Amino acid sequence: MLFTEEHNEIRRTVASFVEKEVNPFVDQWEEEGIFPAHEVFQKAGKLGLLGISKPVEFGGMGLDYSYSMAAMEEWGLVTCGSIPMAVGVQTDMATPALARFGSDELRRQFLVPAITGDMVTSIGVSEPHAGSDVAAIKTNARKKGGDYVINGSKMWITNSTQADYIVVLANTSDEQKHKNKSLIVVPTDTPGFSTSERLNKLGMRSSDTAQLFFDDVVVPQSHRIGEEGNGFQMQMMQFQEERLAGAVMTIKGLEQCINNTINYTSQREAFGKSLIENQIVHMRLAEMQMEIEALRALCYQGCELYVGGGDPTLLTSYAKLKAGQLTRRIPSDCLQFWGGMGYMWDNPVSRSMRDLRLTSIGGGADEVMLGIIGKRLGLGTER
Repeated sequence: MLFTEEHNEIRRTVASFVEKEVNPFVDQWEEEGIFPAHEVFQKAGKLGLLGISKPVEFGGMGLDYSYSMAAMEEWGLVTCGSIPMAVGVQTDMATPALARFGSDELRRQFLVPAITGDMVTSIGVSEPHAGSDVAAIKTNARKKGGDYVINGSKMWITNSTQADYIVVLANTSDEQKHKNKSLIVVPTDTPGFSTSERLNKLGMRSSDTAQLFFDDVVVPQSHRIGEEGNGFQMQMMQFQEERLAGAVMTIKGLEQCINNTINYTSQREAFGKSLIENQIVHMRLAEMQMEIEALRALCYQGCELYVGGGDPTLLTSYAKLKAGQLTRRIPSDCLQFWGGMGYMWDNPVSRSMRDLRLTSIGGGADEVMLGIIGKRLGLGTER
């Protein structure tokens, strides 16, 4: 995949923004358990970073997805996983279907302020009993006059306590489970909507994650994205962007693990020489970098196919699975070379191990990716 100077300019813009507006405050936000999403997103929005692939008529740049992928790779320079994940939810999880299938009125009301950063958004799919099995969700939206009355709950929702609206996947009919779902925009100031306290997570500490509750929440049917009953298919389409973004934004974080470990093992001496001089250490680090390059290649190939109008599902699944495997393995292996220092809470590799562990779970667990790949090989079923 060939990147142009325009791609590189976007990369430089994101990298500069991360260096000046994000990383100096990460430790504070991680300690507080939340980051100021509106403040950060408004600053990013002024630079055009939240609408790179969104339509020009609604405030986006109108560029193809390769530009978004270049940006997401640079967001991985943030020294925690929470902020890249929050940005990815805003740009690649909650808004692709809205941008593609939403009415002009809906896009003016909700997409435009998401692109400027004046509104924070989130995607409500997972439920306490339905994570990777999207078809099993129970949240329902019943028609009443010109409205939907929504009841149910969502779980593990990123950006939830700061979000101005949630794009909710709900059952809107009694049809088969793949044909009875719709995506509906729900403003969070609607009566009957509430959230739990922020969840106490292993990692992603500055990401505000909570459970959502819908108790007779009434929204106009005009808040539905696209045709009724097409929500499952739209969400599957959104998953391709979500999984590519989720995979590519791990790359810089994994490289930071390696670079931090190289620096530490070059200075740390044991048995009369630096740790990096041990063959097992430098060869393992070299092998890790090779694995990261393989992940990068999968991401770029999947993106190229997607931009070209092809079906990227298989390559996206490869990339998402590879990212899940590497984010479990590389931070853990790097931490081992730090010895006792690696076991400290504020060690950067320790934070990466906690944060990046989510990659194997969120956006489709590793086992789901294996099922998709197996299905494409003619082995069994996806579920």
